[in-house]
Amino acid sequence: MQKVNTTEEFTALLKEHKKLILLKNSTTCPVSHEAYKEFSKFVEEQPDESFFYLNVQEARPLSNDIAEQFDVKHESPQALLFSDGQVVWNASHWNVTASKLNAEWSKI
Repeated sequence: MQKVNTTEEFTALLKEHKKLILLKNSTTCPVSHEAYKEFSKFVEEQPDESFFYLNVQEARPLSNDIAEQFDVKHESPQALLFSDGQVVWNASHWNVTASKLNAEWSKI
C-alpha cells in the first residue's frame, strides 16, 4: 500500500494506472480503523497490484480535491475505484470490506 499526500501525486497515479483503488482513511475513527484492516486484507490478496490510501487528517486538501473533481461526497472511511481516470464505484463506512473490494476490482 502506498500513501498519497498531494493532488499532484494522485494525478500522476491516475495517469499511470488504468485502474486503482484509493482508501480515504481517518486516523482517529474506529470505523476507519476497521475499514483499513479490510483494505489491508484485500491488498494482501492482490500481491501483484498497487493500492493507495490517504489519511484525511494529513491530506485534507487532496481529499477535498477528489470529492470536488469527481463529484463524490466526501466520507471517511471511503474506498474509491477509479478506471480510466474516473470513479466507477465507491463505498464508505461498514461497506468497505475485502470481499466487496475484491468483487468490484475483478469486474474491471
